[in-house]
Amino acid sequence: MSDGAHPADDVFARLSATLSARRNADPESSYVAKLCARGPDAILKKIGEEAAELIMASKDGQPGGIVYEAADVVFHVMALLAFHGLSINDVRRELARREGVSGIAEKQARQPG
Repeated sequence: MSDGAHPADDVFARLSATLSARRNADPESSYVAKLCARGPDAILKKIGEEAAELIMASKDGQPGGIVYEAADVVFHVMALLAFHGLSINDVRRELARREGVSGIAEKQARQPG
């Protein structure tokens, strides 16, 4: 990995490819296809549910629970990206664009006038 990526980053590329391949699969045989067939509102609802579970895990202060629930949130965000024909690489590019830019300055740049 000459690009400085962590070896675990490959899991994001593999998952992204799997989600993309399964989004139009048979909903009877794939959770991702079933979720995508129900549309973006179903995926967004699931992200909200998983985010709430992450919040509760964080309040409980259990590292294992936090990681487990964060993985669920990331998975469902990636499913939403796949639904829209996007991937984790699109997010990586955006994060790279923001790298080294103050969060305050970046937010101000998005605000009108």
